Amino acid sequence: MECDRCGRDAVLFAAYSGAHLCDRHLQQSVERRVRRRVRTDDLLPAAATPEDPVTWLIGLSGGKDSAVLTHILADTFGPDPRVELVALSVHEGIEGYRDDSLSAAEELVADRPVEYIETGYESEFGLEMDQIAKDDPWDMAPCAYCGVLRRDVLANVARQYDADVLLTGHNLDDEAETALMNTLEGDVSQMAQHYDASLAPLSDRATDGVFVPRAKPLRDVPESEVALYARVSGIPAHIAECPYASESFRGTVRDVLLELEEHHPGTRHSIMAGYEETARFAAENRRSGASGPSGVCENCGAPTGRDQCRACELRAELG
Repeated sequence: MECDRCGRDAVLFAAYSGAHLCDRHLQQSVERRVRRRVRTDDLLPAAATPEDPVTWLIGLSGGKDSAVLTHILADTFGPDPRVELVALSVHEGIEGYRDDSLSAAEELVADRPVEYIETGYESEFGLEMDQIAKDDPWDMAPCAYCGVLRRDVLANVARQYDADVLLTGHNLDDEAETALMNTLEGDVSQMAQHYDASLAPLSDRATDGVFVPRAKPLRDVPESEVALYARVSGIPAHIAECPYASESFRGTVRDVLLELEEHHPGTRHSIMAGYEETARFAAENRRSGASGPSGVCENCGAPTGRDQCRACELRAELG
């Protein structure tokens, strides 16, 4: 196969668009979609100046998605004095998994204009994911516990750094999986929360001034293209799946989605196009009433609608 744009050997055939791309044009395509998402989501406001820059906190696990995101943002916006880049890696305490990815993260940022920090569940909560999965106090899949703790860590660090936005490496497959999960569960409230938390442009979101808003600049790019971008660009990344991932509902939805995409190319894009409209309507409806947590955790001070946030409840449960 030859690249549609230059005639060189193609490394990618995108069935959903019919495009054949060489390594150079694949890189340009991915980078263009990231820049477009940054513009569409208003991540760099016109009011940002070198004297008053915006701070972007990047969740950098060291896996392919967050590594590619960090690489592109550092190359594109690292030289821009209106933007300060901070990358955060979180060690969950999963034996034989996270150590290698953190090594890749450290290598990635070593020569890039990105401030780098590391923390972990052990240092933040006195807990490790392996022990939580073993004890399973709430009879949930390990990913559910991990989601509670990871969100809490990211939010806390984002507040500490006074970040304007928290950027994560979620790709198109990740977002389509979330959309399908929320749809299958009939969770309209979660759709609304998803929209205001990370899908809507920053200027269109309903915010409470407490949570640091999130954005996902890779969410228009399929996972396979992110992985290929990492390989052809020589980006250090840890390509491995979490050992607990297969136990989650998301893992089942991922298998279904991959099969649908194989037989009906473009399914992921179609799901997201319809879901975003539905989620927007749900968010607008929710805004007409009370929305979001109205209090703070009595233990740690994090925003929550309960007496204690879920992270503190979990820590108390595990002793």
